[in-house]
Amino acid sequence: MLKKTVNGILAGICISLGGSVFLACDNKYVGAVLFSVALLCICIKGYSLYTGKICYIPEKHGKEEISVLLFGLLGNAIASLCFGLLIRYSQSSIAEKAETVCASKLTQSPISTLIRGLFCGILIYLAVVIFRDHKKIVGILFCIPVFILAGFEHSIADMFYFSVAASFDLKSLLFILLVVIGNSVGGMLLPVLEMIVKREKKND
Repeated sequence: MLKKTVNGILAGICISLGGSVFLACDNKYVGAVLFSVALLCICIKGYSLYTGKICYIPEKHGKEEISVLLFGLLGNAIASLCFGLLIRYSQSSIAEKAETVCASKLTQSPISTLIRGLFCGILIYLAVVIFRDHKKIVGILFCIPVFILAGFEHSIADMFYFSVAASFDLKSLLFILLVVIGNSVGGMLLPVLEMIVKREKKND
């Protein structure tokens, strides 16, 4: 349990670093590209990021895989909360940017948030599977900036942003929950469809 949670904390720290540089950049395109360092480090080091691990659940969904997923999510949340607060109290300019970003996010409708989370989940799956199957970072370097610039929502990054903004009310919590659901559906969508295609080919 401790190992799984710590692996999640490590991934959350990486996302916090990526989120920090994104908020610090005046140029959103530069910030989106630099955010890629987060998933790049997570994939290379093998840390446990919820949005990356959920992609494997359609293939393997035993007790161990579910345990890794949930304790990893707990670790992601702990790191995002703690490091978000550290950034808030050490860099006021980033905190102000986070407050603006989060206020804008909370104007979205629930269905919009779910859809944005779904599309982000698809892109994270593609980034992770390209790295896993081909040992290439090209998926990470393109998919991460794409989801950021397209306005899609990443649950762990959003946990960090809301922590930096010190936005902990019920509306913020519900927003994060919707993004987690969207990321989960999006992350599993392509794997499930691919499994159906493979099954049909075998039947042919």
